[in-house]
Amino acid sequence: MSTNRKSDGISGILGAPLSRRDAMRLGLISAAGLVAAGNPALRAMAAPAAPAAAPAKAKAVIQIWLWGGPAHLDTFDPKPDAGNDYTGPLNHPIDTNVPGIKIGELLPELAKMADKYSLIRSMTHRNNGHETAAYIVQTSRPPGGRDVYPSVGAVVSLFKGADAGYRGLIPPYIVLTEPQGRFSEAGFLGGRYKPFATGGDPGRTPFAVEGVVAQGISDERQKDRRELLHKLNSLEQAMKGDPQLTAADQCENQAYDLILGDAGKVFDVSQEKDDLKDRYGRTTFGQGCLVARRLVEKGVPYVTINYKGWDTHKQHFQEMRRKLPELDKGLSSLLADLSARGLLDSTIIWCCGEFGRTPKVQWEPPWNGGRGHYGNVFSVLVAGGGFKGGRVVGSSDAKGEEVKDRPVYPVDLIGSMYDLLGIDSNAKLPHPQGQEARVLPASSEDVKSGGRLKELM
Repeated sequence: MSTNRKSDGISGILGAPLSRRDAMRLGLISAAGLVAAGNPALRAMAAPAAPAAAPAKAKAVIQIWLWGGPAHLDTFDPKPDAGNDYTGPLNHPIDTNVPGIKIGELLPELAKMADKYSLIRSMTHRNNGHETAAYIVQTSRPPGGRDVYPSVGAVVSLFKGADAGYRGLIPPYIVLTEPQGRFSEAGFLGGRYKPFATGGDPGRTPFAVEGVVAQGISDERQKDRRELLHKLNSLEQAMKGDPQLTAADQCENQAYDLILGDAGKVFDVSQEKDDLKDRYGRTTFGQGCLVARRLVEKGVPYVTINYKGWDTHKQHFQEMRRKLPELDKGLSSLLADLSARGLLDSTIIWCCGEFGRTPKVQWEPPWNGGRGHYGNVFSVLVAGGGFKGGRVVGSSDAKGEEVKDRPVYPVDLIGSMYDLLGIDSNAKLPHPQGQEARVLPASSEDVKSGGRLKELM
């Protein structure tokens, strides 16, 4: 995981030990790392060229990861006739603006724009472990194999990042605000394709992105520090023209362009109008959605909003009354904002967790009204980037306990997204030991599939 919190023994400019966090605050270590991650000249020697991409409808992806697993019955697959043991107090689903589609009663803003998204109500993998289920949903492969495969974000970073022409200073794979776990990153692709986790809180001003925005340090102070470093750098003055020092100087210049120039301002939501920030919701999630829009607007190919807190074994319905309005406000505003700016047609949104939650409420102690893990059937919202809106794929049975028709497996959703992004599902992935590894499992790997989501494409 990319927490960047451990001291790595870097020496300070005056000889004193300098922790990694201190180096970040100086705006040197992390920013230079960002530049290296996004600069093709600095990365070219480290990776093979990505295969040529097919024509694409989508240019970017925003993944809304509901870490812990949201309840499908309370969100996108309500079952009001199942009875209180299944619905609990949330037993009044609401109509959407698409006839025949109802969603949970705590999602009124999303109900007004069901024409902009579609629902998959028959997603399944039957795994109930957080990490193992997260691995399946984000790689399409079963856990426990010889290799740890890369997540969707890492694959998109490979095929749509610097090796494929991305030229931004911001890395091509961003997570707001912390990685989802060790099985949601780069796998055997290695550190170059891990997400850049921003840290901080988008709901606070300033949004203190690690290595880009340091709380309490003004731009003027950053400039003064840079001048001091140059005055103390006798090696640079003694070895003018040295190729390695010249390259390091170029990297430093780009790092400071990121910190003090326009590129880093993409994280600064204070530039947005107050009424827009209000519409998204003045919450970590809501402002994270706004930052995600700003990032894809600047050309970043993959952004994950890691929205924690959905593992509701206890006090489930109390938590739903808090979290669902946040989700409703942030996600509906993101859809509307992308659409108004002409970005929804080229930006895929997929929203789900690693599984659903038990349809039957666990009223007994110690749960006292909770829902457990449930991978037999759950729901996913998809929108944009070539996915049609206003449709429902598949269904669960009367109580939301099993797939009734059209099972959809993670490989089907991921493969459909790759198709829309112009990524060849049969393309080879660079394996460190030279083993055969492809973007999606081959038929010989016996991974269950219901087929691409042609109903939505």
